[in-house]
This record gives sequence, structure tokens and C-alpha cells, in this order.
Amino acid sequence: MKHQKNVTIKSKTKEKGTMKLNYKKTIYVGLAFLLISMFWQAYDAIIPKILIDKFGLNQTASGAVMALDNVLALFLLPFFGYLSDKTNHKKGRRTPYVIIGTILAAFLFVGMSFVDNYQTKKIETETNIIEKYELVKNIDEDATKAEWGIIVLTMDESSYKTSMANLLEDYSLFDKLSKDDYNTIKDHYYNYLASHAWEETKASPAVFIIFIVMLFFTLVMMSTFRSPAVALMPDVTIKPLRSKANAVINLMGAVGAITSIILLMILGVDKYSYVNYLWAFVIVGFIMLMMLAIFLYKVDEKKLVEEKIKLEAELKIVDEEENQAHDQMSKAKFVSLLLILFSVFFWFMGYNAVTTKLSDYAPKVLNMGYATPLLIAQATAIVGFIPIGIISSKIGRKKMILFGVVLLAVCFFSASILTAKTGILLYVVLGLTGIAWASINVNSYPMVVELSRGTDVGKYTGYYYTFSMAAQIVTPLLSGLFMDNFGRTILFPYATVFVIVSFVTMFFVKHGDVKPEVKSIIESFDVDMD
Repeated sequence: MKHQKNVTIKSKTKEKGTMKLNYKKTIYVGLAFLLISMFWQAYDAIIPKILIDKFGLNQTASGAVMALDNVLALFLLPFFGYLSDKTNHKKGRRTPYVIIGTILAAFLFVGMSFVDNYQTKKIETETNIIEKYELVKNIDEDATKAEWGIIVLTMDESSYKTSMANLLEDYSLFDKLSKDDYNTIKDHYYNYLASHAWEETKASPAVFIIFIVMLFFTLVMMSTFRSPAVALMPDVTIKPLRSKANAVINLMGAVGAITSIILLMILGVDKYSYVNYLWAFVIVGFIMLMMLAIFLYKVDEKKLVEEKIKLEAELKIVDEEENQAHDQMSKAKFVSLLLILFSVFFWFMGYNAVTTKLSDYAPKVLNMGYATPLLIAQATAIVGFIPIGIISSKIGRKKMILFGVVLLAVCFFSASILTAKTGILLYVVLGLTGIAWASINVNSYPMVVELSRGTDVGKYTGYYYTFSMAAQIVTPLLSGLFMDNFGRTILFPYATVFVIVSFVTMFFVKHGDVKPEVKSIIESFDVDMD
């Protein structure tokens, strides 16, 4: 979400009576952002598991698919944002895109569930993958060589079977495996199952092609209305109140994400593989359409825009920065800008790798569901925004970011040493991760736009999102490549390294750290939730 420029209000008599945010109106406007966030949370949780477990893609290939939405976003978000700026429709400039995009995305998303269900039935009836999966889905570090040996005997001849048998040769019959060998042998077995699913996919590629085509068009439809939905809030809110309104919009997004997480927990599809996701797809699609219906019933875009323009005229709100000279940026500030942007790139490289791969990692490495840890991370981030906003105003943005980066690195390193026996500690680790990420997110974007001048805020916002989205394109592929070659347990060490690098680049930043204004409690939530 964009932070707004400074304004002057040349009306003293009406300021107190009219300068209040209409929270109810803003909440209804935020329903569009709620359904967007709900979709992405469900998408990021479900789609990687389908690609890996049911179609047999390796980590690199599934990472490429998961990066597709960010590739599309680089081109489609600015395009549809520009297109909506030029639109003149009886429903307004933004609403038509929200209507069309939501309806088509919801139906396509639900349609993907039927393709997934068909592929699941093929695996059930034409392979023994699920029976083989049942042998290991609850196995932990206490399993002995004898138990693993029985599992190896059930396997078809393959390089995975050979590697597992060779690894077991170093142990006596009732010995437990070391942590590293346990992770390696379990990883080999899951890759063995995925290879069987891939053989099924290659033998009958039509199902996979249909799924990818539907996924592609779903992503396109989601891209058609994200920028218009985000732009709607500034369209209907006067400048001095946009910070508070932006906070409400982001809270609505958090509610949407938490709704998806709770849904996956209730349906019990967050821990095991080869489950039926039909109801998860259908319910998410249905809620999207319900939120759209309420949005259309309560939000009259043209009327709200007219009310906002009238209020601006009454209050004589003047944008002081429209006429500011655009001074050339000094070399020192330019270096700081680059360091901040590279810091953004590096910490997104670490963080997004974890959020993209956790739904595959948690069940297969820690024998636990991924929904509850994600829910805790979201909750602690929301709770943390208020004290983080207060502390940042006292000690400065850079120090708060460095604190968040250190805490994030510690969290990811701690997660890397967890096992199935100690996996319950992931709840604590991701709870602290939520606080760390909030500490970074609250302050990083303002530091970027602090270096802008006048009407350049939009351009600097573009810089920020270019670097963050570039990381989100690269890291699913790169982390997948590492996981394919070194096993799933490389995920958190990989993330830790990139977060540490971001500390180094951030440490040398010298500009953009002015003391923020004191904010109300609700304004402490004014961050980008992505």
C-alpha cells in the first residue's frame, strides 16, 4: 500500500468536525483486499503440495510454477492499474475490475479442484503411491534400521532404493539412524514417491496441462483487479486520513489470510499428502464471491469519490509537494537507497522461500501440519505492530529493522535444528518470526520513500516492489534447486544465509532514518502485509 504525501489543510473551522475516518466505509472497501489475501494464503499453501505430491514435480520445477504469479505481477499489475486509471464506467474506475476478476478467479480456482480431485483418484486407482506413503507418514527419528529396511523392501528398483539401502548398511539391525541420515533417507523416500507420480503425469499429461492452464488463467484474473482494488482506498479517502485507512485495509488483508489458515486447519488438509482439497477450493471460492457481493452492496464507488472530492473542496486540502523542486539525489543518499533495496531483496529471498516451501517441509520433515504455525506467525505480527510502531518512533527505523533481521536470522537458524520430536517448538519460532517480519516491514518501505521528493513517491514505491518481487521470482526456483540437491532440510539454512546478508547491507545504510511522526494506535498497522 502506498504512503501518502504531505498536505496542508487551509480550513480551521471544519477540521475537527469532519476530519474523521469513516471506519465502516473503509472496512467495506477493504473487503476486496480481504478476498485477495485469503486467496493467496490458500494458493501458497495448497498448490505446492499438489504439484509435488500429485503431479510429481521436483522442488525446482514446483518453485518455477510458484514464481509465475510474481512474473505476471511485474507486467500485469502496472498495466491494469494504468488501465483502471483511464476507465470510465457507471460502476466507477476500479469496481468493474474487482467484479470481473473476482468472479472469474473464483470459478477458475474452484475448477482447479476438480482437476486435482481427478488426479488424486488416478493415483488412488492406478498406482500404489498412497499405500507406500502410509508406511512413512507418521514415522519419526525413533525408527530403527529394521523398520526402514522393511520399507526399502517394498520399493521398486530405483536409484532411491539403492541409495537408501546403502545408507542403512552402516547400522546394526535395531540401531536408530542419526539425524542427518534420518532426514536423508526420508527425503529419498518422498522423492521416490514423487517420481512415481511424475511417471503417471508423463504417461497421461493432459490432466497436468489442464491444471497448469487453469492455474495460469486464475493468476491472470487475480492480477486484473489487485491494483484497482488497492487504488480504490486512496480514490475515496482524503489524503490526511489515508494512513489510517491504509492500516484498516491491511488489517482486512490479515483477516483474509487468517481465514484461509483456519479453514485449512478445520478441513484437516494441512498435514498429510494426497488429501482431497475439493472443499478447500470450493469454500475459498464461495467466500470470495460472498465478500464481493457484500462489497457491491455496500460500496458505491462513484458516490464515495464524489463525497471525497466535495470534502477536499470544503477543507481546502492542498498538496504542498506538487510544486516542490526535484533536487538531484546526492551520492550518499543514492548509495543508501541501493543498500536498502538490496536489503529488501535479500530478506525477501529468505522469508519467501520459507513461506513458499513450508507446506511441503513441515509435514515431511517435522511430521506436523503447517497451518497452525502460519496462524501464530500472522497473529504475533498483528499484535506486534503496535509496540513496534511505538518503539520505532523512539529509536528509529534502522535500529528496529536490524533488530528484526537479527531475530529473523535466529528464528530461521533455530528452525533448521528442529526435528520431528522437537517440532512443537516451531510454534514458538514462527511466533517470533511474525514479530521479526513486522519489525522489518513496518520500517523498510518508509525508509525507501523517505528518500523520494515531491511526486516521486510512486516511482520509489515501484523500486521497492521491483526488488521485493524480483526476490519472490528467484527464491522459489533457487531454494527448490538447493532442496533437490541437498534435501529439504537445507530450506532454513538457505533462508538464514540470505537474512544475514541483508543485515550486512542494512548496517551500512546512512539515510532514510528520520524520526517518524507519532501515530495513533490504528496507524501502527500501516504496513504492506505481503
